[in-house]
Amino acid sequence: MDELFAHAPVPRAYMHLALPVVLGMVASMVYNLVDTFFVAQTGNADLVAGVTLGAPLFSFMLALGDIFGLGGSALLSRLLGNGKRAQVRALSSFCLYAAVALSLVITALLLGFKQPILTLLGATAATRAYAGAFYTMLAGGATFIIVSLVPGNIIRTEGLAKQSMIATVAGTVLTIGLDPLFLFGFHWGAGGVGLANVLGYALNTGLLLWFTQTQAQYLSIAPRVAKASPHALGAILAIGIPASLTNFMQSLGTMLLNQRLAAHGANAVAAMGIAQKVYMIVMLIMVGFAFGAQPLIGYNFGAKARQRLNEILRFDFRVEIGYALVAAGVLILLAPPIVALFMNQPTIVAMGSLMLRALLITTPFIGAILVFTTVFQSVGQSLGALIMAVARQGVIFAVVLWLLPQWFGFAGIVWAQAVSDLLTCAIGYGLYRHSKTLWWRPAA
Repeated sequence: MDELFAHAPVPRAYMHLALPVVLGMVASMVYNLVDTFFVAQTGNADLVAGVTLGAPLFSFMLALGDIFGLGGSALLSRLLGNGKRAQVRALSSFCLYAAVALSLVITALLLGFKQPILTLLGATAATRAYAGAFYTMLAGGATFIIVSLVPGNIIRTEGLAKQSMIATVAGTVLTIGLDPLFLFGFHWGAGGVGLANVLGYALNTGLLLWFTQTQAQYLSIAPRVAKASPHALGAILAIGIPASLTNFMQSLGTMLLNQRLAAHGANAVAAMGIAQKVYMIVMLIMVGFAFGAQPLIGYNFGAKARQRLNEILRFDFRVEIGYALVAAGVLILLAPPIVALFMNQPTIVAMGSLMLRALLITTPFIGAILVFTTVFQSVGQSLGALIMAVARQGVIFAVVLWLLPQWFGFAGIVWAQAVSDLLTCAIGYGLYRHSKTLWWRPAA
């Protein structure tokens, strides 16, 4: 492990850790596209809209998993870099069982407050039944979804990125196989889509726990060793909560966006749902590179290898921004035929193409945002991580989404995310430059 993290050439170490995460993200991307395709083939815009309205709930669960998944992995990476490996066993087990306890509480709350939450999500009389069926399945399987984020992130701190990918791909393949069976074979509708997701995550979580038990050298899933000092718990939460807020704000942002679009009809909501799924072709791979490199950043920061850390981040910026320029450019050119593959209705193709292009145009800036965010998380800079978490799809997006439609109507809704991306990138760059004066110094 030390050879890879501390001595291997940066491009090789970066790709060794990041490419399996990217491939796992590609598997998730393929599922997102196939899932949208299958749902769209029903020809029922209300069903498509109902599943789209349930997407923020899924993001919310991922956000909760990030508290102990990303928060724990950030701390464990620094501890491994510092050589403090005695603490890693207890903290890794603690993060797992803390996530289990949290997921059980969330399941009870989600099922108990189902109807008011559906209203907040933007469900209407036409979409409530579909959104409700999808919601119920996700809420019932929340433990598998939330807990998967912990071993999925933590095993990468030991360089086991390939194992994390295998678990992700296996769960995704199962879900892709079950989707058409539940939709068209059993006619379970949106509830079937939700159940397929839960079963896929159950397989994913089971494999991750098995890999941790059998292949990790320092990590543990044994409940008897689970322990965290107040200082360690504070360090986990200081990064985990901002990391969680990133997904929570995405959930909130999607909910606000859907509420705005609902006034323009189910076609507008369905078109944005398709555009967002295609947009994830670029985004998930960018996220894969960013978070795949995070253990490398945290380890070298903990080891005080500042020169190597600078080299890692320069390479990280080049990969993120270069990929975004190429991938977004291709998809912008091909937007109409891509949207038509999912739902070939003229109104949806026109709206979906515009929405997709508006989302894609700022992806190079999002690449920089991802690097800023993972740096703040990896080095334990909680304030910077918190600001980035609440900015892009939280506070800034909410303000922009409130202002722009008043000035530009429907176009203001479509372009709100792009404006929010530009503003967030500017804030992130300022924080990054300021941070370098505090901790970014060459080793003596």
